[in-house]
Amino acid sequence: MAKKSNKIVYAVALVLFLGGLSYLIFSGLTQDSVYFLNVTEALAQDRTAIGNARLFGKVSPQRLAIADGKLGADFDLVDKVRHDKTLRVEYKGALPDTFKADVEVIVEGRFSPDGQVFLAKTLVTKCPSKYEEKSKQMDMQQGQAG
Repeated sequence: MAKKSNKIVYAVALVLFLGGLSYLIFSGLTQDSVYFLNVTEALAQDRTAIGNARLFGKVSPQRLAIADGKLGADFDLVDKVRHDKTLRVEYKGALPDTFKADVEVIVEGRFSPDGQVFLAKTLVTKCPSKYEEKSKQMDMQQGQAG
């Protein structure tokens, strides 16, 4: 009789554990999902339903407005492949030193309620190619020395 009750306790514990684990996975995926999109993909979707998103593209030199002290910027984000596709971005916060027109950026945030403007919480610029080249050279030198 004791063996039967132990099996039931283990079965109940397993069901509770798996149920709890499933709930955590499901709630974590639905609440914290961040879509990674280019400009063309974002324009093709219902922007009011996207929620959190991460967009990448280039900063257009047209309509670029940088706030005093580099504490924010409003700009058009241009798709890297389809240059005719743009999205308006508003960012409030300290801008990286490398932020300027024609630089590649990744912005994370959400669309305004009307879906017309992307309200960025974070903005990261891609390292200029001169730094990438220098980094590759350093890696090659370290590989030869090691």
